[in-house]
Amino acid sequence: MATPAQTAARPPGQGGGSPPSRPGQAPGQQPATPGRPAAAPRPRRRDRWRAAADSAPGRLRLASVGLVVLVLGFGALTGWQLTGRSQAADRLVTRSQPLSQQAAEIHRSLADADTTAAAGFLLAGSEPPQVRQRYQDDLASAARLLSQAAAQSGGSAQAQASISLLNQQLPVYSGLVETARTDDRQGLPLGAAYLSYASTSMQTQLLPVAQQLADAEAARLGQDYADARATPWAAYALGVLVLAALFWCQLRLFRRTNRIFNPGLLTATAAVLVTLLWLTGGMRAADSALADSLEHGATPLQALDLARSDALRARTAENLNLVARGSTTQYATQWTGAVKDDSTALAAAQLLAPQSAASAIGAARDQFALWTQRHDAADAKNNAGDYQGALDATVGTGADSTQPVYQELDQHLADAVKVEQADFLSAAQRGRDATTTVVPAASLLTLLAAAGVLRGLGRRLAEYR
Repeated sequence: MATPAQTAARPPGQGGGSPPSRPGQAPGQQPATPGRPAAAPRPRRRDRWRAAADSAPGRLRLASVGLVVLVLGFGALTGWQLTGRSQAADRLVTRSQPLSQQAAEIHRSLADADTTAAAGFLLAGSEPPQVRQRYQDDLASAARLLSQAAAQSGGSAQAQASISLLNQQLPVYSGLVETARTDDRQGLPLGAAYLSYASTSMQTQLLPVAQQLADAEAARLGQDYADARATPWAAYALGVLVLAALFWCQLRLFRRTNRIFNPGLLTATAAVLVTLLWLTGGMRAADSALADSLEHGATPLQALDLARSDALRARTAENLNLVARGSTTQYATQWTGAVKDDSTALAAAQLLAPQSAASAIGAARDQFALWTQRHDAADAKNNAGDYQGALDATVGTGADSTQPVYQELDQHLADAVKVEQADFLSAAQRGRDATTTVVPAASLLTLLAAAGVLRGLGRRLAEYR
């Protein structure tokens, strides 16, 4: 009979059976795997940075970065401030002063046109061609200068408004003058009234607007002078701070290493010091030249422009007084006021004038004194009823006429204007050019200083490797 097969005994844990349970463990439950030890917490990034910064190499790296940033910032600030001042000086030469003088010339051309129109009216049929031509040239010059000023005045709203108004009113004025001339040639008495109205329009509308334009351009000229001569205090302050930081760093290195000299940091210190000295020298040279251009150019020119304007006012009043034929004392009063103002303006122009223009202004003052003497003689004839004699003594070409004397006066003032304009241009160009080398020099020197910092502190860092 067959015996039942017996199952071979297997060691615990093999085959299909379950391992024996441990005491307190449920049957079939796997034993727990022993856990690994917990990993130590990783240090935070901020803590690692703090630890690195507290080490000697870390402090050297921070000092290197800080010094390089300061040095390069000093170079950038110096270049930025000097570029702004150089641009302002360039505007003085190329824009603001020429525009200021151009505005004064617009005023002079308009006033001279008014004076010449009155003289031509008085001469009537015997008007010389050169008188008529001068009047036309004055109007053409004013129109041309207004066109140039409109193109160059930039975004100045006040200047553009003044130019627009002058462009509108100038044809109206010239139309009134032509009507006066036409009526006078036909023997109509309205000619004098039209001329008087035209002159009143010039004196109360066009010339005040032209003066506003001149004042606006003079204000811009003054602002450009202030910008060009401004001291770059921020660059100086940062330069001194950089020198102090370099000195402090070298002192700390000396105390720690007992080494007196660090060639790299000494090079950086020398480069920053030379930059400051170059900056100071350039600014002093520029300021001196710009001050010279203001003292011997721009300011005397403004005094001369005023003297010419007052002389034209006096001449216009002198002519219109004869046109009025005694119907009003308005022009006699205007003559008195204009002569007084012109005397003061000529004295101021003489006081402010450079030596190169003094002789021309002195000659103009002599002609002014002669002019007033001859005017008094002509006025006496007019008051005595000798109108033709007064006319000949005012607009004639005789030896006792005021006309050639006034022309000599105006010519001497024009000569002085040319001299002072040349003096301004020469000095202002020197002021502009004085700082042109400072910006590239400051850039190169501060780059050299930054390289010196990196080299000087880099050698100390290498000792820790």
